[in-house]
Amino acid sequence: MKWLYVLVTLAVTLVLGVFVASSLERVAVSLWPFATIETSLCVVVIAALLLGFLFGELVAWINGRHWRRKARQRARRIEALERELTATQAQLPRHDLIPGPRSGSAD
Repeated sequence: MKWLYVLVTLAVTLVLGVFVASSLERVAVSLWPFATIETSLCVVVIAALLLGFLFGELVAWINGRHWRRKARQRARRIEALERELTATQAQLPRHDLIPGPRSGSAD
């Protein structure tokens, strides 16, 4: 599985490197209420991709709140049941865990 990770990482790095090398021309980006900046096209595209990724992660995180809440409730329930089991086991009489010889065994 590690070789697949390395292979995909190298492929993405290669594609990104070729993209950056081929799109170095300058573009003017107008940020309406603020100012206009001039930067290379690759910076604009990579920044747009990064902002889109972060927005998508935010939406996914917000939509996953139900699953996280259910997981926390189940974890609390498991802890309560484990405490109850421990308390119940403490009340039971202790017996030897090593069984003695059986009577009437046929050899």
